[in-house]
Amino acid sequence: MRYLLFVLFALAAAGAHGQSAAAAGAPDPIKIGDVTVTSSLRSRLYGWDWFEPNAGQNSYVYSGNLMRVGLSQTREKWDWNAEFAAPIILGLPSNPTGTGPQQGGLGFGANYLSANGGNQNNAMFFPKQLYVRFDGLGGIPSQTLQLGRFEFNDGTEIAPKNATLAALKRDRVTQRLIGTFGFSDVGRSFDGVHYTLGRTSDNFTFVAALPTRGVFQTDGWGWNSVGFGYAAYTHEWGTGRHSADTRVFAIEYDDWRPVLKTDNRPLAVRRGDTENILIATFGGHSLHVVETDAGPVDFMVWGVVQTGRWGTEQQRSGAFDAEAGFQPKILPRLKPWLRVGHYWGSGDSNPNDNTHGTFFQILPTPRPYARFPFFNMMNTTETFGMLTLRPHPKVTVSSEFHSLRLSAVNDLWYAGGGVYQPWTFGYVGRSTSGQGSLGNLYDTSIEYRMNRNLTLTSYIGYTQGLAAMEQIYPKGKNGTFGYLEVLFRM
Repeated sequence: MRYLLFVLFALAAAGAHGQSAAAAGAPDPIKIGDVTVTSSLRSRLYGWDWFEPNAGQNSYVYSGNLMRVGLSQTREKWDWNAEFAAPIILGLPSNPTGTGPQQGGLGFGANYLSANGGNQNNAMFFPKQLYVRFDGLGGIPSQTLQLGRFEFNDGTEIAPKNATLAALKRDRVTQRLIGTFGFSDVGRSFDGVHYTLGRTSDNFTFVAALPTRGVFQTDGWGWNSVGFGYAAYTHEWGTGRHSADTRVFAIEYDDWRPVLKTDNRPLAVRRGDTENILIATFGGHSLHVVETDAGPVDFMVWGVVQTGRWGTEQQRSGAFDAEAGFQPKILPRLKPWLRVGHYWGSGDSNPNDNTHGTFFQILPTPRPYARFPFFNMMNTTETFGMLTLRPHPKVTVSSEFHSLRLSAVNDLWYAGGGVYQPWTFGYVGRSTSGQGSLGNLYDTSIEYRMNRNLTLTSYIGYTQGLAAMEQIYPKGKNGTFGYLEVLFRM
């Protein structure tokens, strides 16, 4: 399997040096009278070589496809959008579950299979977005109110004018806590209200909503018994060579589903705890770019603290990330961008007290921060480095290294991105029997924007498993994941 993945990646990389006469960018909209029609088709071929179980299908290939068609119209004081999605997932593995202790699901193939009743081929049609938005409320031009079903990613309130800030915000800030999980072949939306009051450099945003079903379940019609409120103030600032973007926010999250919680308490204790999860999260980020004679230098901090209730326990947790980058003016044809960082998300060191100390990631899109998505930001400590090259205006090459370990060895190794159906908690956890070292992740992606309509992407990630992986998967502690993607927009 891993050899097939490397061949696929090499073929895609070779194709990334082709030329096209069309300029990259957004495609021209299609108009039917005053109505704008948009559509896209994203098709991926995935290859998994999950860490080797005692028995079970850890090496497999399947296809994930997502078609989206939208209709929208803009009026003087309001606009509307009706977008529909059709996910199609083909060729899932028949038995992607390990038989050994804690081995569990063997990659996303297991998630899709279990979320769709064990069917290896799945398809559905549902409304992805269906909303009306009012502009200029109360005579204030910068005030909007959106009602209905919509997509939302935290941290996207202001698009900075500085290109480096905008890229940092897109790739290293947004969707950490609330996101559409757009990497999956279904994704999630939100049913509720979205209010903004924004000016050129200041924005206040409030969202109150319920997450829809989806992510791994192809039926995205319904919603879940989970709600959140999000409030944020964002300010873009700086003078001279310094540009900055700073946000403070608060999130209230309430999960009142009577499902089994994923944490490090004994099973019998968790079965007896059907109380709500009610967590308040307070945090912020600050991004900075300084233009120097040698090239732009950037740094960022992001952090949160959490309080509230985890069922019958108190919630006391937090997370922090610090990163820095440099875009040297050497090798101008490659336009290198070097970045390093350190992240810490708290874990629960004592499963028998009355406090849940594991940082809870709420409803994120975990994949931007875990490109090989076998982990997330919960009970995780990582040191990482990144190199981005742009050898051509249409080509971006990104390589990353992540050294991963558990923050608390008595807690679990967590994966997942939050609720996606009423009867599944949304996060899974595995005990590593006191081992703290997860592994070293090495990966590379290539994106080729052929023209305004077509983008090709390839990705390959390899994990050198360490003590925790060897404890759970003694037959094979290393893993590989990759995909080829074609995105067509019109």
